[in-house]
Amino acid sequence: MPLTITTREANGVTILDLSGKIVLGEESASLRERIKQLLADNKKKVLLNLENVGFIDSAGVGTLVAAYTTIKANEGELKLVNLTKKFRETLQITRLLTVFEVYDTEAHALDSFKQAPR
Repeated sequence: MPLTITTREANGVTILDLSGKIVLGEESASLRERIKQLLADNKKKVLLNLENVGFIDSAGVGTLVAAYTTIKANEGELKLVNLTKKFRETLQITRLLTVFEVYDTEAHALDSFKQAPR
């Protein structure tokens, strides 16, 4: 199943609803391109909704890390919401759970953008 990216806005935050797989190839490339486009449009508050992502490989994890560093370098914020149990475990094992701000609900994630970035 290819990666589908749906974009919506809420409270000044751009939410990317991801569905499918984030893997090496076209899927990772499409996510990288969407992030570049958001930054070009001066949209610097980004929330990735991973609720419908069934699989993420190491290249997909790398794509998320690259997105995080790119947005951070542009003085923006990237946060994650609705991680699957397996992906949360992957982030914990790789210690990336300490890098990303992760939320269980979209409401909590959106509220966190109102606070000063950490």
